[in-house]
Amino acid sequence: TRWRVFGQYMAFADALLDKLDVWNGRLKIEDIEIVDPALLRNQLRGERGQMLVGAHLGNLEVCRALAELGEQVTMNVLVTRHAEQFNRLLGEAGASHLRLIQVSELNPAVMRQLNQRLENGEWLAIAGDRVPLHGGRNVEVDFLGHPALFPQGPWLLAGLLKCPVNLMFCLKHEGRYRVILEPFTDAVLWRRSDREQVIAHWATRYAERLGHYCLEAPQQW
Repeated sequence: TRWRVFGQYMAFADALLDKLDVWNGRLKIEDIEIVDPALLRNQLRGERGQMLVGAHLGNLEVCRALAELGEQVTMNVLVTRHAEQFNRLLGEAGASHLRLIQVSELNPAVMRQLNQRLENGEWLAIAGDRVPLHGGRNVEVDFLGHPALFPQGPWLLAGLLKCPVNLMFCLKHEGRYRVILEPFTDAVLWRRSDREQVIAHWATRYAERLGHYCLEAPQQW
């Protein structure tokens, strides 16, 4: 209905305003409820970093609160474009523990850089639901009862870096943000011979968890 469509637009506008608050430092760690039954926050200061896979659901920018306001752990957010401009803005805003890394392809130089950051105890964050705009590696899986394309990138990357993978979702409930942290897998193990099947398995598992939270907050998708 038109009313439902209008509500979707309003939710999106509300999220944009909240993102401005995040980037301007108006959102404090006390303003966020962190749901972490597996105590993943205790691992943020581990010797080797791990991977966080998020989604375009709710307000993914709130991960800055974890990096800047909470554990003071360096969070490297993998993006496909405009990293240099955003990093300049982050510096101007005083963000010292959040870095955007532009990744257009997983070449050896990029892999060495990311692996070194993990070895330094830094964490990687990547969205698991945005398919490449021009070609790229996708996999078709079931999402809320319908076939949908999901990117292979996060699961290819996790297999190459041999690091644990966790999920992070951020939903707004009654005017307050909830950051949900979930362990996903200790390792994504694939060989060239079974890579497609293994990646399809983990993309399917991810789509199941994403669908679960989309049903909790459908207007925030």
